[in-house]
Amino acid sequence: MGPGAVLNLSNAELARRASRLRWILLDVDGVMTDGRLTYSAEGEVLKNFHVRDGFGIRLAQRAGLGVGILSGRGGPVLDRRARELDLDPILTGQSDKAQAFESFLSEHGLEAEQVAYAGDDWMDLPVLNRCGFGCAPADATAEVREHAHLVLATPGGYGAVREMVERILRPRGRWSDLLRPYLDG
Repeated sequence: MGPGAVLNLSNAELARRASRLRWILLDVDGVMTDGRLTYSAEGEVLKNFHVRDGFGIRLAQRAGLGVGILSGRGGPVLDRRARELDLDPILTGQSDKAQAFESFLSEHGLEAEQVAYAGDDWMDLPVLNRCGFGCAPADATAEVREHAHLVLATPGGYGAVREMVERILRPRGRWSDLLRPYLDG
């Protein structure tokens, strides 16, 4: 675990939870981005996404995990990034994340313990409290950090998703396999 990360459960429990996961769902603003909204002169919302998060998502997909978005906001910038990363489902505009999460579980035939979730603010708490492995970026609200299984060392928008993926894949025994092609190159 990176410096500054806080694991709110034992390493053995982390490994047990990671082994059960089949999906990762991500909030966007404050997790995949730094949470700031920038508006162009035309009123378009601009967002910055970190390339390390995109690569982390690809690693999770290569390891056989589904990756999707569960966000209160949407828009064309997010839609483009989601297409680039082959994210599915893309659950945006979700004001009631608890209900959206329950629908997702039902539609995919999943138990809550099979899903990891990353969120940063109060509206994420119902999903964090129900999912199998809840993560919070370093700069998440105090209440979210308190309820997360893992508080990441990285702030949202700066590689927090990549750190989350590593913390899931290492105990599953997949990290070394995924790294090998880059070392043997």
